[in-house]
Parts: sequence; C-alpha cells; structure tokens
Amino acid sequence: MPTRTIITGASSGLGAEMARQFAAKGHDLALTARRTDRLEHLREEILAAHPGRTILVRALDVTDNDDVFTATAQLTEGLGGLDRFIVNAGLGKGAPIGTGRFDANRETAMTNFVAALAQMEAAMQVFREQRTGHLVVISSVSALRGMRRAMTTYAATKAGVAALAEGIRSEVVGRPELAIDVSTIYPGYICSEMNEKVEQEQKLMVDTQSGVRAMVAAIEARKAKALVPPWPWVPIGEVIKHAPLSVVRRLT
Repeated sequence: MPTRTIITGASSGLGAEMARQFAAKGHDLALTARRTDRLEHLREEILAAHPGRTILVRALDVTDNDDVFTATAQLTEGLGGLDRFIVNAGLGKGAPIGTGRFDANRETAMTNFVAALAQMEAAMQVFREQRTGHLVVISSVSALRGMRRAMTTYAATKAGVAALAEGIRSEVVGRPELAIDVSTIYPGYICSEMNEKVEQEQKLMVDTQSGVRAMVAAIEARKAKALVPPWPWVPIGEVIKHAPLSVVRRLT
C-alpha cells in the first residue's frame, strides 16, 4: 500500500521538491499551501510523470489554527488514512531585535512555531487514534545556536520546533502500543525560494534537488535527527554546537 503523506508549504522550494521525489517513490500525497495555483500546477506535473498516484491539494494558511485541524482531518479521509505528516511550512522574514521590525519577527514566530505546533497537534491526534504514524519536522542548522542579525528569530523558532519534536519523541519512544516515529530534519544551505534573497555562504549551498534528495533519504530511513546533506553539515554542525560564539559568528 502506498505511503500516504501530507506536506505543508508544498507550493514551492523544499516542499514542492519533496512532493516530486516522494511521488517518484510511490507515495500518495496531500499538498497544502496558501497559493493553490502553484499547487495545481505541481499536481499536474506530478500526475503527468506518475499517473497512478493520488495527489490531493488544498488551500491552507497554517496560521489559521482551526483550519489546520480541519484540513488534516479532511485530507486524512481523502487519502484513506495517514502514514506521514511533514511539518514544512515556514517563513524566512526577520530583522535584528530592537530595530523596529517586531512585525516581521512576530510573523515569523507565529508561522514557524505556533503554526507548527498546531500542525503537530493535528497530526498527532490522527496518529494517536491510529496508534501508528511518522511525524516529520523540518527545522534548520540555524537551530543549533543563537544566530545574529536577521536570523535571530528564525533560528529561535527552528530551535523551538526541534524541541517540540524531541519532546513528542520522548513521549512515544519505547511504547509498543504506539508505533509512532518522530524525525527532525536540519537542512543546511539548500537553494530554495525562501533563501534566494538571503546572504548565504555560496560555497556551501547545494541545489534544491540534491539537498532534498538527502532530506528524503533521512525521512525514509525514519532517522530521529538528521543534518542534511550529511557532508559538510554533520561536521559543521558539531563546530556550531560546541565552538565559542566568536567562531560561530564567523560561520553564520
């Protein structure tokens, strides 16, 4: 039976490419985003390449918490059950704290943390009822330490969702009556629409397809935590976690 997967924030970037790659692996998908025109185009593209797949699309603003629960229930019914929920929708806005852009930082916090919490709640309700499932949370290598300038709030939200995921994992691990896995994925610099205008270290940036291929491999392996692509982000991640802040500032 195909794996039935919901992906939020699937209209572009990492979410759209995950949809393409999971469909190629035989998954049935439910894709959500605010931009339904893009979702429809993506659906047509996937079905042209993989005619046997079920691809559902639905408009969803993840900051509408009530609709997150409604959409999850509707899409789970449409798929005939739910095997995996990928909490991917996110926002990259931000400004240094105290520079008059609380609006941008608040919007990022509400989208990346509060809305992610709603998605986890909705997914886990389904998984608890089924007693099985795979919750996947897309964090970021920026979650490993506090970041400066425009990244401060974004990094904090990604650290927050990683902590939520670990708390859920701690609760379900070792409980044979709940066959629920929780994976936290920490992408490094992967080219996407979100970061195309952000100053990143270009030498470390990988193309979308290659980066997402590493993400999909980690998700399919149901890894508890994965920095992707493994090279160079596993060793860089160790440096970020343990180096003095003066060193981290030069890396980010």
